[in-house]
Amino acid sequence: MKKCLLLSTVCVTFAAHAQNSKTAMTENIVPPVAAIKAKQLEKHGDIRTDNYYWLNERENPEVIDYLNKENEYYQKSTAHTKQLQEELFQEMKGRIKEDDSSVPYFYNGYWYITRFETGKDYPIHTRRKGSMDAKEEVLFDCNEMAKGHSYFNLGGLNISEDNKWAAFGVDTVSRRQYTIQVKNLETGEILPFKIENTTGGSTWAGDNKTLFYTRKDEVTLRSDKIYKHKLGEDPAKDAVIYHEKDDTYSTFIYKEKSKKYLVIGSSSTLTSEYRILDAKKPDGEFKVFQKRTRGLEYGISHYGDKWYIVTNKDKATNFKLMTTPEGKTEKENWVDLIGHRKDVLLEDIDIFKDYLVISERSNGLNKIRIRPWKGEEYYLPFDIETYTCGTGTNPDFDTDILRYSYQSMATPSSVIDFNMKTKEKKVLKEQEILGGKFDKNNYTEERIWATAQDGTKVPISIVYRKGIKKDGSNPFLLYAYGSYGYSMDPYFSSIRLSLLDRGFVYAIAHIRGGEDLGREWYDNGKLLQKKNTFTDFIDCSKYVIAQGYTSPQHLYAQGGSAGGLLMGAIVNMAPQLYHGVIAQVPFVDVITTMLDDSIPLTTGEYDEWGNPNDKEYYDYMKSYSPYDNVTAQVYPNMLVTTGLHDSQVQYWEPAKWVALLRVVKKGNNQLYLDTNMEAGHGGASGRFEALKEDAKEFSFLLDLEGIKN
Repeated sequence: MKKCLLLSTVCVTFAAHAQNSKTAMTENIVPPVAAIKAKQLEKHGDIRTDNYYWLNERENPEVIDYLNKENEYYQKSTAHTKQLQEELFQEMKGRIKEDDSSVPYFYNGYWYITRFETGKDYPIHTRRKGSMDAKEEVLFDCNEMAKGHSYFNLGGLNISEDNKWAAFGVDTVSRRQYTIQVKNLETGEILPFKIENTTGGSTWAGDNKTLFYTRKDEVTLRSDKIYKHKLGEDPAKDAVIYHEKDDTYSTFIYKEKSKKYLVIGSSSTLTSEYRILDAKKPDGEFKVFQKRTRGLEYGISHYGDKWYIVTNKDKATNFKLMTTPEGKTEKENWVDLIGHRKDVLLEDIDIFKDYLVISERSNGLNKIRIRPWKGEEYYLPFDIETYTCGTGTNPDFDTDILRYSYQSMATPSSVIDFNMKTKEKKVLKEQEILGGKFDKNNYTEERIWATAQDGTKVPISIVYRKGIKKDGSNPFLLYAYGSYGYSMDPYFSSIRLSLLDRGFVYAIAHIRGGEDLGREWYDNGKLLQKKNTFTDFIDCSKYVIAQGYTSPQHLYAQGGSAGGLLMGAIVNMAPQLYHGVIAQVPFVDVITTMLDDSIPLTTGEYDEWGNPNDKEYYDYMKSYSPYDNVTAQVYPNMLVTTGLHDSQVQYWEPAKWVALLRVVKKGNNQLYLDTNMEAGHGGASGRFEALKEDAKEFSFLLDLEGIKN
């Protein structure tokens, strides 16, 4: 139901000398200072003065000028690292198999493959009829489609059941507002109509001519309306078939794996609701599966004459699996199939003709459980504690083959077909690391446990090149996210090798606010317990220092989006622990954002952060909101990144934060704001362009360590 970084030791004295040298090089470069235009913000009788509120005027030339000046300051100040950035970029690119392709999957008579060509940034989506020996049919060449655009993303590719029509969404701004179009796969013609301001996703009804899709509110970007389009008709006349009026919910539509039902979903952080309709009767009325009840979360899967429901019903904090007859969908008819377990989180299911596959999580680790409808159940075996596994693309019911993925901190990602009957597995593909230098046996991966200030044990996944000494001299990058119940599982990164092979230790702190150790792990890191997320990270930082992995002179932290909020909080709370911090698209102006329901996605966040219109939540948010807690102290060296078109965290949050830090912070540590003037929350869209952003971030860290190549 439902991201990083060690060479030979560099002593503290050398690091300080390197820092002093750089200061001498850049002392004549003057950072920009944003104009102060005080604005008073009042709530609950409390008055906050925001001197940089005006930076939210996206169309104001003065704002653009300020962002450009910050970019110029960053570029000039880091000009001495340009060669290193280029070396890193070429190194990262050199590990990537450019003429790569996905593992084919078979669906409705066709093999589908996504492939890349040498020197090209974007994927090519293809299919072959019946056999992989059949002639390749190019559905979409995104390299051609991206020409003339600084950003391009194709999403929501959706094929009709008769294999004739492909609906797809395109975003050329990076604001996640997609334009849907339809392509005739028999003629190659793209139909002339365009449907603007959608999520990009859509689904075909069983009649192969009716397309359902989701539009967004123009201001808040909330997915609020489901439309129905008939091929051949004017999309301006498309009917709204469902309007989600509650602004704390978002809505979406899809077709069940069985293809029998169309499903409209509505969800908030804590509550779910679904409506179902026979896919072959698209003009019928959707029926509510189970009406929303605050706190009741559920997800539905259809098979045979039953519905299978993953739900937290009956206080099942870690969720359980229930079933109900096809025609009796109300919760009073639901019956337990797999009961609630306090120490096991039930995350999802995959249904096959002869098997039920359950994705679970226990003790912070992924588990895949195979349960034949007839016979004994068993788990797929995994031998280490720093891995990630998950079921993959499994569109067919009538098969013994389960496709899943596997990777660890030192093991490249693999796609595996597992025969659930014979228990034989076949590795279809392992991520190929080019360059001839990578050997996973050269790296050590560990899982260690830090003790938080309240006694809670917090796991940390670590990887480093063999041979390091735990004498406090190792550069160490600690990453975390810690929000929305998103589990930050251990994963492999070929990009990360550029740090590991230069002596960095890289680690992921599995802090509260994620769902790494179950639903309670999430519940204990949100709302009025959000500070646990921040103190967990600080305690993990103290632990790796105490264990000799690193020291404050060599410890770095990184996080993005809500993880950027984490970065903002820790530099206020414990700046002395870190030599440098990278805050990517950081959510740092918590109160002002959460009080402005015109900002995209705000209202749907109340169950995550709280509603500051309630004084209790207002006061708690104010006590940790990074922007509201900047003080006159020495902050670590900091690189802050954002995108002008970001729809998730508006650019002005990091811009305001940096502007305030410039005039308040003590000392001469570096502070940079790097704004991508053409991208949004996810950064650059091309696979190689994105590497340039990684190279900039890595060069920031390596430069602080005095590592020049």
